[in-house]
Amino acid sequence: MTRKKISVVLAFILLATLAATAATIPAGTTITIRTGSTLDSGKVTSGATFDGTLARDVRNGNTVVAKAGDSVQGKVITAKDSGRLHKPGILRLALVSVNGIPVSTNSRSFQGKSHTKGNVTKIGVGTGAGALIGGLAGGGKGALIGAGAGAAAGTGVAYATGKEQAVVPAETTLTFTTR
Repeated sequence: MTRKKISVVLAFILLATLAATAATIPAGTTITIRTGSTLDSGKVTSGATFDGTLARDVRNGNTVVAKAGDSVQGKVITAKDSGRLHKPGILRLALVSVNGIPVSTNSRSFQGKSHTKGNVTKIGVGTGAGALIGGLAGGGKGALIGAGAGAAAGTGVAYATGKEQAVVPAETTLTFTTR
């Protein structure tokens, strides 16, 4: 090869190396996104993907690698459906790419509301209403029977309405850190 050809090849390798370096996102970089759609632990599955957009520019040093509004893709690491009377839903999310650049990030976890307060309220109201109605209809013995029936009815209502999913609404701003 001639010196000129060698110089051209070396220049090309140098430019390719610089371009590859500029198109990476180093560990420790904070990435803030907006989710594109609602994520619900009762509707998505572990391994599913989700889309979003960057809320802020992502830089590698002084170079902007991805601009606000560019696309991001994430993965649902864990999705657990809520139980009826206990165990609220769980979602765990991470990013897998930013503007087509593969990334590895920390995960963000979300959990549905606790069942305890709502269940206690429903069962307590059912018990009280049953005792009141039973007491009015049959005195002390009726109040006891009514309280038991009301507690059962309250438990039934808690069971029928008791799912507490983890939900991340569309357009939610989330922050991840690359590893």
